[in-house]
Amino acid sequence: MSYQSEAELEKQLINKLSAQGYSYIKLEDYKALESNFRVQLNYINKSVLDGVDLSDKEFERILIYLNGKTVYQSAKQLRDQFILDRDNGKQVYINFLNENPENNVYQVTNQVTVQGKYVNRYDVTILINGLPLVQIELKRRGVDINQAINQIDRYRQHSFKELFKYIQIFVVSNGVETRYFANTNEPRIMKSLTFYWTREDNERINILENFSSEFLEKNRLLKTITKYMVINDTDKCLIVMRPYQVYATEALIRQALNTNSNGYIWHTTGSGKTLTSWKCANLLKNEPSIAKVFFLIDRKDLDTQTIEEFNKFEKDCVDNTDDTKVLVKQIKDTNKKLIVTTIQKMAKALNTPKYLEVMNKYKNDKVIVIIDECHRSQFGEQHNQIKRHFVNAQYFGFT
Repeated sequence: MSYQSEAELEKQLINKLSAQGYSYIKLEDYKALESNFRVQLNYINKSVLDGVDLSDKEFERILIYLNGKTVYQSAKQLRDQFILDRDNGKQVYINFLNENPENNVYQVTNQVTVQGKYVNRYDVTILINGLPLVQIELKRRGVDINQAINQIDRYRQHSFKELFKYIQIFVVSNGVETRYFANTNEPRIMKSLTFYWTREDNERINILENFSSEFLEKNRLLKTITKYMVINDTDKCLIVMRPYQVYATEALIRQALNTNSNGYIWHTTGSGKTLTSWKCANLLKNEPSIAKVFFLIDRKDLDTQTIEEFNKFEKDCVDNTDDTKVLVKQIKDTNKKLIVTTIQKMAKALNTPKYLEVMNKYKNDKVIVIIDECHRSQFGEQHNQIKRHFVNAQYFGFT
């Protein structure tokens, strides 16, 4: 294996990203990064700004809103809009990130110098709409990749500030071993939460150049950030999905949107089945062609741990009472497309005459039924009753 310095590896990666459609920009320091962010913010919001760029005071208001937040708070704000009071008295909604790949600006920079407790220079930074969303730390070949992880830990403690809190994903590589992981507020990065990317056939991608072609491909990267990350509202942290979770989710969504067939997802114990099923349900609820998504849990599985897991992804999303009226009220609410309930309560609602008018509203609509622990709960009269009622439903089991 030929010797390759860290500088050569950095140059090679930048050239690769440039060939993939990222625009290279030289940003010497944090002030330059902030100035570039202003330029991109004007560009991606030009329609709502009516072609009039942000004034100094308007941009300052945006920075006050963005800065001084935790990683968790920054992740939520990144995915939200900011209501800006313009100098002329008009209110406009400012976007920071768009799920449509064509509506974003992709840039790459390197060696940004930031003054914190120490002066640090970051290897390679991927910017989307001027915000640093991916930070890549490189080591020369032969150096243990854990050194790169430890260096990111030091940066997080000593100099990552303000807009750098918006980093969603870290990537570490020595050229021949490459991993990715989510940003965190924790004092130290857990090595067990750093992942290798793989292809759909589970072939691991270690070489940085190949990793760049696949994981850092613009559409894939944007999907990872906008669709395949989870903001944990209980632990106040970010989670990025593992490759097999992403591929399972994509396969289920293709099946739901392109066919009328059912399906199931099989995970081994401890591999994150709940997260995958939750992500599938949340992505499907945003599809206009789907009227409702029912996430069904057997009552005997609805223990404290299950409730805690679901509530991490969305606070108080599980109604664990025996009151069927609550379920029927949720079904009646046209704005609530995802409903987490028990199979028993759903069957009871269908079997109660006074609720039939509400239940019949979705009888012929396309609904998705996701069944947890389907190896135990996919049988019996209650399940058959649900199938008989929702005649155009699709069923996806997790086991």
